Amino acid sequence: MIDTVSKYIPEEAVKLVNEILTNHPINIKIVNNRITKHGDFKKLKNGSLQITLNKNLNKYQFLLTLIHEIAHLITYKSHKIVKPHGIEWKQNFQLLMLPFLQPTIFPNNVLSVLANYLKNPKASTGSDVYLTYALKQYDEMSGKNFIFELQHGSIFTFNNKSYKKGNKRRTRFECIELDSNKTYLFNQNAEVIILK
Repeated sequence: MIDTVSKYIPEEAVKLVNEILTNHPINIKIVNNRITKHGDFKKLKNGSLQITLNKNLNKYQFLLTLIHEIAHLITYKSHKIVKPHGIEWKQNFQLLMLPFLQPTIFPNNVLSVLANYLKNPKASTGSDVYLTYALKQYDEMSGKNFIFELQHGSIFTFNNKSYKKGNKRRTRFECIELDSNKTYLFNQNAEVIILK
């Protein structure tokens, strides 16, 4: 199993991940990019358990996603039916991540925000703007920006539609779709392409 993921994670994390996978074996499948998720854990129709992970993630996002999904596995094995990202999962995720919180594995700019995120982890790392931004620094250049980086009134595209950035509500931005003149709310770390 470690052979499946070793080339996708930081070299210094391989031994720790191998120990976890030895104690909690599971089928891991590397898949093409999915827009709605980085990875998932599921029970297949034949009863076997599987983790899938997007292959386009940078090594730090990949490692974080892998441990996130292994926490689902451990939670499932010990509790069967619980809230997907409830207290049991949070505790397992935090415990699994502790050995990885070191500067030989994660860069310092990721470590500080990751440690803060792990105090109360959410269902998605994408819900933490600071962690998302820190992790994005290690992505291959995509030509995209986070919407929070754009100036008020900027024109951008998202899913082949053009929008104008408007005012910020608590955690989202009001953006007007230019063709329909309808207002949509965008998560502040939505990735968009700037037009002007």
